Amino acid sequence: MSGTTIEFLVHADGAATRQQVTLSRLVIAGWTGRDPVARDKHIAELEELGIPRPATTPIYYEAAATRLTTSDSIEVSGGDSSGEVEFVLVKSGGRLFVGVGSDHTDRKVETYNITVSKQMCDKPVAPELWLVDDVAAHWDRLMLRAFATIGGERVLYQEGALSGMLAPLDLIARRYGEAGLPEGTAMFGGTFAAKGGIRPADRFDFELVDPVLNRVIRHGYAIEQLAIAG
Repeated sequence: MSGTTIEFLVHADGAATRQQVTLSRLVIAGWTGRDPVARDKHIAELEELGIPRPATTPIYYEAAATRLTTSDSIEVSGGDSSGEVEFVLVKSGGRLFVGVGSDHTDRKVETYNITVSKQMCDKPVAPELWLVDDVAAHWDRLMLRAFATIGGERVLYQEGALSGMLAPLDLIARRYGEAGLPEGTAMFGGTFAAKGGIRPADRFDFELVDPVLNRVIRHGYAIEQLAIAG
């Protein structure tokens, strides 16, 4: 199976080391909220864009692992795409890690085929990971936050605690059962509703915040729009 190799700064066992992590699978979990009211708000938000309700909640989409990137810019077709901050689970060397990424998605394509829309855009991830065991006891206190730069103005786009999302082992078990996340797999864990509605941006910055251990993983990227001919 083809894939991609990314160098991460990995925090584990009291040290931070740079490691080459090979990823052969990318799974994007959707509608993973624990709170059905908040989950349905996000579903309604997407329905306003013509995106159909999911067949199940949560639901798991597969995309090419080669879409994962730590680049500080991506290219997209036209002006109908946008980012979404999500925690990202990574299984490497038999251990489970967490980082943060953006499920950048083409919203126009999403209206008629969500799986294809997930494949349309690169998926930026921060080049840094934490060991899940190190944050498991205070997982619900971890925060996701995203900022969008639109027309030169940087605005808070998404924000929420992971208490609002399915816990990692539960999220994994609903897809893989007792076998756990397969080695070399990255799984995006779902997102929060956008403040002010889903909309495109010129730049997207995102972060995973650990208020207990007082640390943050940050990344951001510019969005370059390619012309659509025809």
